[in-house]
Amino acid sequence: MHETDRKYVQAAGHRTAYFECGRGTPLLLLHGSGPGVSGWTNWSGVVDQLAERFHVIVPDIAGFGFTEFKEGTTYDIKFWVNHLVEFMDALGIDRASLVGNSFGGAVGIGLALFNPERLDKLVLLGTPAGTFVQTKGLAGAWLYEPSLENMRALMELFPYDKSLITDELVQSRYEASARAGAQDALRKLIPKPAEEGETLVKAFPEKAVQNIRARTLVLHGREDGVVPVQCGRILAENIPDCDLYVFGKCGHWVQSEQKQKFLSIVTDFVGG
Repeated sequence: MHETDRKYVQAAGHRTAYFECGRGTPLLLLHGSGPGVSGWTNWSGVVDQLAERFHVIVPDIAGFGFTEFKEGTTYDIKFWVNHLVEFMDALGIDRASLVGNSFGGAVGIGLALFNPERLDKLVLLGTPAGTFVQTKGLAGAWLYEPSLENMRALMELFPYDKSLITDELVQSRYEASARAGAQDALRKLIPKPAEEGETLVKAFPEKAVQNIRARTLVLHGREDGVVPVQCGRILAENIPDCDLYVFGKCGHWVQSEQKQKFLSIVTDFVGG
């Protein structure tokens, strides 16, 4: 699949960008947050392999990537879940498994709680949970101003292995980050860093995720400098039907940093 294969559909009043390939069980891949993020930048390295087993659908969440950002719209978890449900309706997908990366995992949790009938299995990568001190990665994402230099400096906070940060990736994410409204949308999601002292980030609390009934798999990088590994442990300890896999020598990009393990584990979990 190539980036030129991007399609569009209307959902929740937003022109929504997405990719679609493969056949079989529907599998939604939801990207994370961060400047220049999109479904393509998060998932292009694994989409073709997953499409060998599944009907893979990769949307850009409202306000991110190449999906519309609309001034005056209240972007919150309920809106993003409703947008996802309407997106599924537009594509004729009644029920799907979902792999959510970071912020995309939070949207997946929202779907599990608000529209559980639309969700089969749930995979959460580097997903925030509970309350934690804002990391350098999240603070940097809020403070980011579009430039190639700033994008490279920010990207270096994400993976354990910095060699994954290629010129092509930096260029692609910079171009997307410079789109009108892109940084405004991101700043609605991430708390503004405090000028002094710590900034707390509040995600779904323990009591909320205890109500998830979907079979769940949590994947987290041990050296994640964006969403701390303690969040993965909170999810695994509170979601009733859940397993946890922690990857050593791995930061926030599990699907890129541990690609083959990721593909094997997710394929077995979703397809088993």
